[in-house]
Amino acid sequence: MSSVLRNKALQHLARRDHARGELRQKLLPFTEDSSEVDALLDDFVERGWLSDTRFAEQWVFYRSARYGPQRLRAELQQKGVASDIISAVMEEHGDDELAQARALWRKRFGSPPQDPKEKNKQLRFLISRGFSVSVIYKVVCGTEDDDF
Repeated sequence: MSSVLRNKALQHLARRDHARGELRQKLLPFTEDSSEVDALLDDFVERGWLSDTRFAEQWVFYRSARYGPQRLRAELQQKGVASDIISAVMEEHGDDELAQARALWRKRFGSPPQDPKEKNKQLRFLISRGFSVSVIYKVVCGTEDDDF
């Protein structure tokens, strides 16, 4: 195992937690042998320095104030976190999506839309933040129907 590779991995982990897949992608350019990266990451997992569960918990905790569950799931999948870990973390986090969307909407807009253009702007904002369509319509339109 190369000390250069090990030091590079430790530099990344010193800045913030990483998912295994994410760290693997960052280390691959520094070696010709991908098995060397896998062995290093296995060692880090055994030592408790690398944990996809810990990474996912921190990611959801810090980003859930600004983003909805759909976006958080997509980001974690992109980082290489296993779907069973994502589901467990999202279930454990269990914040109320409707309350979260309302708080974000209230902070950004504060008042109901006055015309269709403003309504579309508010809908697009919440969609981009990763909230479900039914929740978005409840927040922006004030409806309680789940039929959207």
